[in-house]
Amino acid sequence: MGICEGRVAIVTGAGNGLGKAYALGLAAEGCKVVVNDLGVGTHGEAGLTKGAAEQVVDEIRALGGEAVANTDDVADWDAGKRMVEQALDSFGALHAVVNNAGFVRDRMFFTCSPEEWDAVIRVHLRGHFCTTRHAAEYWRAQAKAGNPVDARIINTTSGAGLQGSVGQSAYSAAKGGIAALTLVQAAELARLGITANALAPNARTRMTDTGAFDMEVKDGGFDVFAPENMAPLVAYLVSEQSKGVTGQVFELKGGTIFLSQGWTDSPAHDKGARFTASELDPIVRRLIETREPAKSVYGAA
Repeated sequence: MGICEGRVAIVTGAGNGLGKAYALGLAAEGCKVVVNDLGVGTHGEAGLTKGAAEQVVDEIRALGGEAVANTDDVADWDAGKRMVEQALDSFGALHAVVNNAGFVRDRMFFTCSPEEWDAVIRVHLRGHFCTTRHAAEYWRAQAKAGNPVDARIINTTSGAGLQGSVGQSAYSAAKGGIAALTLVQAAELARLGITANALAPNARTRMTDTGAFDMEVKDGGFDVFAPENMAPLVAYLVSEQSKGVTGQVFELKGGTIFLSQGWTDSPAHDKGARFTASELDPIVRRLIETREPAKSVYGAA
């Protein structure tokens, strides 16, 4: 008996990398899984990994688990509803949505095209909206009908979204939006029995396999960047054990787990009256000097 026995989850972008690790990890803990993957490449190229969702389902079933494949576009409003309906039709329930799907179009801000910007924002930010919105509507209806709800939303932000990343303005903006969305979901949905948390994974995936990140295993030791390292945290958050844990952004690297503190207030300067523009420079510089140092933007000199 795993900690997710009797639970049903949708995992988006689950054909490879982190999503695949999540789906397999959940199934190993007894969860029934809707394995979603559109079959696109790391930049959204169509058809490059066609059949990936089905292959993961075959792996889960070979291990004795239960899963169904879904190849819908996570950023399509009607497709999001179909995913929720597929979970209900296949397994009779839905307890969690794990939003993982996404791709990158890395560009310096001054060369990013509107098409690239829109594509990245769409798959990440809108992609986190569509399926989860339909799931939340279903859970709200269950709560209004007097049925107990103990549901989970697990979103995927990134260090790029929490502190920025050079060459990834669209990706960073989308992931920062997802972190903020998670906080709002947690605040709004708690009364319905729904928790919302976000993950900032530090793992080797197709998106990191660009040569820009040093994620090789060192001297045969513990593989700090293996996607499978994140799977136990996802299983815990999907399980009933995590009830009441909400509004958190988890960062995990290998065997180290910590929480992101997010934006916090710094020391203040109160004049007690309206400022003049000419007096602000020394005040602003003093506030910058006395605040806690911010984490550096990834890739910044």
